Amino acid sequence: MSTLSAETGPEDANNQSFWMTGNYHRTVKRTEDAFQACNDIMACFQERARVERQYAQQLSEWSTKWKPLVDASPLYGSLLRAWQCFLSSADRLSSLHSSICRALVSEDGDRMRTWQKETFRKKIFGGFKESQDFETGFSRAQKPWAKRLKKLEKAKSAFHKACRKEHVAREREAHAQGNPDIAIEKQRKIQEETELAHQETEKVRARYEKILEEVTHYAPRYMEEMESIFDQSQEEERKRISFLKQAFLSIHRHLDVTNNESVKAVYNELHNTLMSISEQEDLRWWKNTHGPGMPTDWPQFQEWTPDKKHKKGKKEVEQKAVVMERSVMIGGVRVRALYDYVGQETDELSFKAGEEFLKIEDEDDQGWCRGMMDGGKEGLYPANYVEVV
Repeated sequence: MSTLSAETGPEDANNQSFWMTGNYHRTVKRTEDAFQACNDIMACFQERARVERQYAQQLSEWSTKWKPLVDASPLYGSLLRAWQCFLSSADRLSSLHSSICRALVSEDGDRMRTWQKETFRKKIFGGFKESQDFETGFSRAQKPWAKRLKKLEKAKSAFHKACRKEHVAREREAHAQGNPDIAIEKQRKIQEETELAHQETEKVRARYEKILEEVTHYAPRYMEEMESIFDQSQEEERKRISFLKQAFLSIHRHLDVTNNESVKAVYNELHNTLMSISEQEDLRWWKNTHGPGMPTDWPQFQEWTPDKKHKKGKKEVEQKAVVMERSVMIGGVRVRALYDYVGQETDELSFKAGEEFLKIEDEDDQGWCRGMMDGGKEGLYPANYVEVV
């Protein structure tokens, strides 16, 4: 208030007072301003929702672009899994930000639109019923006060006019006294005019003071009625502020990913995957897959035996089938891969660490077993690459 007084002066500050005629319109207009503010809030956060959706799309596109390149990269083992985890984390974060977008639009936006529709009841010819009610209430309370103020202003104006007239008369009387150029009769007439002006001033003063007393006496009632309407307006505004506070808190809850358990899980998993990068494991995998640990058919002396060319009889075929059946395990044994393995020949299996399948034949002299994948594909694999489940 001191700043307002310093800039505009006491008179202007008083004219802007709530109690002055017509100044209640700012309070009435607050309802329409609040409605527009709701529109602006919804537009603001709908735009934020679009930002969230675009970010989700960009994360997904980034992951899709890099996935084949990462899978085909020269990295291997735990280091490769760590790089791949960045991409899977991006996919999960993309889903999260898509859900934030949906929450901002459907949940927060719909709640605010519903509240706005219920709170601001529009009139057929424009405006809101709440504004009209407040306008009617303030106007009814201020009408008798405005009449009294107008009457008081008229009485004050008449009093000031009489004072000016008396002042002029007294100046003329002072000028006439002791002036030999002005006749005694005229001086007496001037004195009479001054006396009449004084009597008129006193009469007008009495009327002005009486009206002022009436206004002063009516002021408490006027203030009570105006404050009653104002308190109703304040209560409606309190409800609006309270709702918008909760709406902002809801938006904050959706946007605050720092406390989101899903985000924490994503980054905890990523951190654990990075911490599980193991030089020893990766080097051991490389040694067993591409180095000295690979199974090898070392050269051995082999006696030459002539090929026997004869037709196989039925009995011989049956005996061979029996021998094959004995080497195959009935039902197989469930095993889990310890390392990734890429088959070098067409009759070898390929698998990744952690993958499970069936061992259907025991290890041979070269360190190879026969296995069958869940899809039905059979092939050989290094025995030391798996463990029994």
